[in-house]
Amino acid sequence: QVQLEESGGGLVQAGGSLRLSCAASGRTFSSYTMGWFRQAPGKEREFVAATNWSGHSVYYSDSVKGRFTISRDRAKNTVYLQMNSLKPEDTAVYYCTSTPALIPSRSEVDYDYWGQGIQVTVSS
Repeated sequence: QVQLEESGGGLVQAGGSLRLSCAASGRTFSSYTMGWFRQAPGKEREFVAATNWSGHSVYYSDSVKGRFTISRDRAKNTVYLQMNSLKPEDTAVYYCTSTPALIPSRSEVDYDYWGQGIQVTVSS
């Protein structure tokens, strides 16, 4: 059974930092594209960041570019999202996701596996 499990969420003040982790199990994800999406209350789920298997092809949404960094440890089957300079508008449930596609996508329909989500709350 394939599982993606997020950790590292919580409450932080504006301007602070958090690092989300996503541990994959059930198969080897070293060749998979890994990504993060988020969903704020009353809004649709939106793309945040994604990386291909090598880390050489990385995409970010305009709203997080320059503040968030996605990275992965292939040996540990884990992907990370380092979030700096957090803003109240970053408050959302963050989802880890994965696809065997070689090229990252900004569309959630292109992803096959999803974590259960983790809450990130940024206070002003």
